[in-house]
Amino acid sequence: MTKQTFLHDKHIALGARMVDFAGWNMPVQYSSIIDEHKTVREAAGIFDVSHMGEIIVKGEDSLPFLNKLVPQDIAKLVDKKAVYCQMTNKNGGIIDDLIIYKLEEQKYLVIANASRIDDDLNWMVRNKIGFDVTIVNESHNFSLLAVQGPKACDLIRSLGVNVLPEFFMIKREELFYINVWISRTGYTGEDGVEILVRNEFSEYLWDKLLEAGKSFGIKPIGLGARDTLRLEASLHLYGNDLDEDTTPVEAGLSWSVSKTKTEDYNGKSVIEEQLKNGGRKKLIGLKMLDKGIARHGYDVYYENEKIGVITSGGISPCRGDNIALAYIKPLDNLTVGSTIQVMIREKLHNAEIVKRPFVTKHNKV
Repeated sequence: MTKQTFLHDKHIALGARMVDFAGWNMPVQYSSIIDEHKTVREAAGIFDVSHMGEIIVKGEDSLPFLNKLVPQDIAKLVDKKAVYCQMTNKNGGIIDDLIIYKLEEQKYLVIANASRIDDDLNWMVRNKIGFDVTIVNESHNFSLLAVQGPKACDLIRSLGVNVLPEFFMIKREELFYINVWISRTGYTGEDGVEILVRNEFSEYLWDKLLEAGKSFGIKPIGLGARDTLRLEASLHLYGNDLDEDTTPVEAGLSWSVSKTKTEDYNGKSVIEEQLKNGGRKKLIGLKMLDKGIARHGYDVYYENEKIGVITSGGISPCRGDNIALAYIKPLDNLTVGSTIQVMIREKLHNAEIVKRPFVTKHNKV
């Protein structure tokens, strides 16, 4: 059975087109993807991301337990600080990419991808032997709303939150007399916040944010624009750009791997070897040199040899061209500015390797 968030009826009332996403019935668009995309780039948009997972890890060994699961050094987190990281398997492959918040001493909040909640919990339980930790899946108790865009923070400040959390931090706040968690994070490349609220208050909060945000140009935003926004910002999508056969190094996420962490973690030997010598593949950004659209799964060629595959691709509403992410063999002669080809409908189309992200990011993540 397809699951519904607590805001499902709100989306229907707003005329959203609904689709199945990771087992959830979610809004893909309300007006148009391009209109919603530009709203987030120019004003403010509100997203229902309640399908995401919220997992609490607490107990005396919560720190060493989490440090076993991820390449990041969780010990560097102070209270209310967050870090982006990946949960890796024994071969260094990515089980999921996460945001981990230290709420207080010996208590952490893990934000997981909707499609990976069960896999994440299974892996956590398999790895908890010998650790004094409690793992609690709170995903069914909370809704998560994202308010993103250049006017997003001004909107939240106008509601009485005079001091917003700094980037990648979280704090307790009150919005419309509701206790919430507000974090300075997002998935668009724009500034903004994500608001964690108990389910019973989610519809009320959604309505109040839309009402209060009218003067800031706020609109509800669906999964379609969420995808084009994150692609322009070169943010990974699990299942497309990340999977259990791809390491953080290969995914271009070496910056999120601690170089000084002494503790062992799953896949450490593989990841450290790749940090020195490179991986089996590398992630690149592409712009198409004609009107062809590179889609997920399309093959990539160089000098008539298949060298990789497109992981994410589509139209860039802000740039006006077609962009893509792809994994290719780590060939030394292929760098930014090089021309390669993408097979589209049995015909090779030229594409140029370009720097990522594809647009300027306006957050500090």
